[in-house]
Amino acid sequence: MITIIGIPFGLQTLKLGLLALWPFSQKVVPSPSNGGCLNTVMNIIWILFGGIWIAATHLIFGLLLAITIIGIPFARQHLKLAGLALTPFGHEVL
Repeated sequence: MITIIGIPFGLQTLKLGLLALWPFSQKVVPSPSNGGCLNTVMNIIWILFGGIWIAATHLIFGLLLAITIIGIPFARQHLKLAGLALTPFGHEVL
């Protein structure tokens, strides 16, 4: 977040971090404000520079945790994080 270009990406990482810290009783919903094509461009840049790896990691952990009954709630939260990690722009955490 040192440069002006890095500020939106830094805010999205903070959003992911806060959701990872308190995942239960949180919802990921589409943002009511329409960002237009800027959200799409930022999501593509996000995916190319690491978003796919973050989402894949959460997906793998979600699948591993879904094996046991105790891990199912945690698996659901990892799948929620994987969806947000893939395309964070245009989504809000409530």
